[in-house]
Amino acid sequence: MTAMERTAAPLELDWGPDRPAMLEVQAAGDPAGWAAGARDGLHAALVEHGAVLVRGLGLHDADGVTAVLERLAAEPVTERETFAPRQTYSPGVHSSSPWPPNQPMCMHHESSYTLGSPGLLLFACLSEPTTGGATCLADASGVLDALPSGLTERFEREGWLLTRSYNGEIGATVAEAFGTDDRDAVERYCHDHAIACSWQPDGGLRTAQRRSAVVRHPDDGRRCWFNQIAFLNEWTLAPEVREYLVDEYGPDGLPFNTRYGEGEAIGEDVVQLINSVYEEHTVSRPWKSGDLLLVDNIRTAHSREAYEGPREVVVAMASPTGMAACSPVIEKVQR
Repeated sequence: MTAMERTAAPLELDWGPDRPAMLEVQAAGDPAGWAAGARDGLHAALVEHGAVLVRGLGLHDADGVTAVLERLAAEPVTERETFAPRQTYSPGVHSSSPWPPNQPMCMHHESSYTLGSPGLLLFACLSEPTTGGATCLADASGVLDALPSGLTERFEREGWLLTRSYNGEIGATVAEAFGTDDRDAVERYCHDHAIACSWQPDGGLRTAQRRSAVVRHPDDGRRCWFNQIAFLNEWTLAPEVREYLVDEYGPDGLPFNTRYGEGEAIGEDVVQLINSVYEEHTVSRPWKSGDLLLVDNIRTAHSREAYEGPREVVVAMASPTGMAACSPVIEKVQR
C-alpha cells in the first residue's frame, strides 16, 4: 500500500474548544514523502478547522521545510513590505520575525496590509523553547462576531489605515521592504499597490495604505476579521518603547501605526478591547521539536507567547491570495 493510499482516508485529529486540531504521525524520517501522501487530507482538515498541528514529522532543518512545502504543491509567496529583516532559506521559507523573547507578539494575520497575502502559513519548530513560546491561534470569524457591532461596522465601512516611516534605524530598510532602494522602482511599487508615499528631506520614506478590515474567505465566503489594526498600533507597544519613539521621531513619525480608515486616531481603549477579544478566542499547544503547524492565514490569526530558552521556528508563506478574491471594500474604492 502506498503512502497516498494510507492517508486517503480522513485524518484522525485530536481537537477541542480549548486547543487547535492536532495530528500525530510517524513519518519514518521522510516528512516530505508523508506530506505528499497526506496533502488532500490536510487540505480538508484546514477547511474544517482553520489550522492543523502535525506532531511526529521530525523536521530538523529549513531544507526539510522547503521539501514539505514543495510536496504540498503550494506556491511560495515572495515577502514584500516586511517590517523586520528575516533570513531567507528558499523561496517563501524564512526565519521567524525577530521579536524580543520576553515580549509576546499579539494576534495578527500575516501581511494583511498587502494586496497579495499568503493564504497558507507553515510554521516548523526546529528547536523548542524551555518555557512558553507557543504559536497561538484565534478564529477570525469568531473574533469578528465577538467584537462590538458598532466598532466592526465602522472599520468595515472605513477600513484601516497603516502608516509607516522608514528611517534606516528601526525595522526594515526601504531596500529590505521593497526589494530595492531605487526611488523610481519603490514609487512604482507603491502606485501599483495603492500605497501613498513621500520622500522626506532626510532621505527617509513615509507611506500610508488603506485596507479592508473585514473580508470574505475566498473558499466559503465566511466573513473574517482580517487585519493588523491592534498589532501595529502604537498602544500595543510597551509604554517605555512608545514613549521613546514618540520623543525621538514625533507622533507622526513612528516606524508604524494604525488609524481608522479616514485618518482618526484609534484610542488605547479600542486596542485593548481588540486584544482582549483575541485573548478570549486564543487556543494553543506547546511546541515540540519537529512539529509542523499549518494555518489558513485568512481564517485564522496567530500570535507568539513570550519564552525562555532556545527557540527556532521556520516560517513558510504560500498560496498567494489577491484581496480581490476576498471581496474587499476598501481596495475597490482605491484602485
